[in-house]
Amino acid sequence: MDKIKILWADDEIDLLKPQLMFLEKKGYDVVTVTNGHDALEECDTAKDFDVVFLDESMPGLTGLETLAKIKENNPLLPVVMITKNEAEDIMEEAIGSQISDYLIKPVNPNQILLTLKKIIDNKRLVREKTTSDYQQEFRMLSMQINSGPRYEEWVEIYRKLINWEIKIDHSESTAMGDILSTQKSEANSEFSRYVVKNYENWVNDKAEAPVMSHNLMRRKVFPQLSEEVPTVMLLLDNLRYDQWRVIEPIISELFRVEDEDYFFSILPTATQYSRNAIFAGMMPVDIERMFPALWKNDTDEGGKNLHEDEFLKAQITKTIRKPIKSDYTKITTVANAKELNDNILNYLNNDLTVIVYNFIDMLSHARTEMEVLKELAGDEKAYRSLTRSWFINSPLWTALQRIAERDVQLIVTTDHGTIRVNTPSRVVGDRDTTTNLRYKVGRNLQYERKDVLDFRDPKNAGLPRPNVSSTFIFAKDDIFFLYPNNYNYYNNYYKNTFQHGGISLEEMICPVIRLRSK
Repeated sequence: MDKIKILWADDEIDLLKPQLMFLEKKGYDVVTVTNGHDALEECDTAKDFDVVFLDESMPGLTGLETLAKIKENNPLLPVVMITKNEAEDIMEEAIGSQISDYLIKPVNPNQILLTLKKIIDNKRLVREKTTSDYQQEFRMLSMQINSGPRYEEWVEIYRKLINWEIKIDHSESTAMGDILSTQKSEANSEFSRYVVKNYENWVNDKAEAPVMSHNLMRRKVFPQLSEEVPTVMLLLDNLRYDQWRVIEPIISELFRVEDEDYFFSILPTATQYSRNAIFAGMMPVDIERMFPALWKNDTDEGGKNLHEDEFLKAQITKTIRKPIKSDYTKITTVANAKELNDNILNYLNNDLTVIVYNFIDMLSHARTEMEVLKELAGDEKAYRSLTRSWFINSPLWTALQRIAERDVQLIVTTDHGTIRVNTPSRVVGDRDTTTNLRYKVGRNLQYERKDVLDFRDPKNAGLPRPNVSSTFIFAKDDIFFLYPNNYNYYNNYYKNTFQHGGISLEEMICPVIRLRSK
């Protein structure tokens, strides 16, 4: 391995001999200069320094001036500012100029070594520590996964897996990432078995059940409403828990997280079912019975989520005994987003404002259709990164910044998540069978029983029956359904895309986060 090469610029370099000897004994190669001009010349000619130590108060070209010129030509070169001056304005200017660290004289050798470790060895040290910690927890997680967990424990397992996924992202440990991916697949297989065994009992009140889509508002939102402070419920369509984790640090700049909770999406984990259930406060079979003119089945013509506002108003009237001022708005276009930004402060006159924001769902569908997005969001890490980039530059974040100046309660949630599919499973159905990749409803379906949870009587799953002989099937694990026609073409087309509608930790365990403006 090549020696780490350091440039040290200080007009009192002779006084630093103990530090220089210490570094050389540790195997570092140190080049010294006594002024800013020489430091710039060395950077221009050598161009292979790993780090620069820069005295702030050199005569002639000051440390800050030298720093600015170094960054012009070598923006990625780490620079450590060393100074006798603890003045706040100098420190702020140095930090604003993107220094990598800041040391106050006199510096001892161990301080310098620690700084070098942070800058040069940071990724390696983080990778080694993350790998070591995950190896220790791997066995414990495997035992949890295979111990017959209850739904609360499944939430804990899922959160732990996501936390490790994000840590391993940062550590860039490919080998550990592969092991974690295998463990996550194992967890999804066990979770699918668990849902297959319990789902019908949950829906029909025959067993203790988690909060689900149809009672989310009653259990997690309405009890939090207050006359003192307006509540904004932001439903980000298709938001997974890991995507929440990457936008949380941004939102937390202005809002304080008061409670991080969860609910389970109903099946199918698809917008027309899960989101209508959320706003109607009932299972789809009951929505069809109560609102026969408004409910549409998969095979019906027209939009399937056009009446959420009416469903929500009916649920508020039925559940909350006293009148409240509420509003509902759905953002599906750039024009809608601009309108939201313009009107966001007016919504604070309501007791409850519900905002449905559709970007993430569109992103997952666009990724399936567009090759460039497949490359940009090729895996979970890239998908999270794309979500974060969108959020921080979105009109939504601008709108949230505006309401953060007032006393506001913010509830962030979703309707369902998505999973990256990799395993095809053959299905045969008639011409009216739905095209969804993670669930299907149709007559005379033929399918691999081991790959699905099936309901030959949809009412047992709280679902309408479009036809007398309709069957619903839901894909388990990372399976996606394909017809025999053009099987290889569609396998290649849909493999490794993000889909929803079936049974997985990612699709079913959904975040509900309650925040308050700081």
